[in-house]
Amino acid sequence: MNAIATKRFNLDEYHRLAELGFFAGNERVELIAGEIVQIAAKGRKHSVCSTRLERELFKLLGERATLRGQEPIIISDDSEPEPDLAIAKNCLDDYLSAHPSPADILLLVEIADSSLSDRKLWG
Repeated sequence: MNAIATKRFNLDEYHRLAELGFFAGNERVELIAGEIVQIAAKGRKHSVCSTRLERELFKLLGERATLRGQEPIIISDDSEPEPDLAIAKNCLDDYLSAHPSPADILLLVEIADSSLSDRKLWG
């Protein structure tokens, strides 16, 4: 019996695949522990929750930190997830030179539709 090996990717390989057009223009993926994973479609409740949370956090934070909505963060050499919201330390170039890393992250928020199904959204 032959063992099947799974190809794991690092950040450089993942970015190169994107540059080469490996992913379709509307295909949403992220790199998690070396695996390229499709991002699930967001439902209406998820979108509303995200919008409301982002609005409130923006009011609270002002210019004291950077609020990033569904933008990549670098967790390790083989993980670049796109959390629903991240609060990161301010950076002079707004993370143009590199996505935030664990040392830059103050808070991560991931919204799950399944936990919202029977709950009224904030009031």
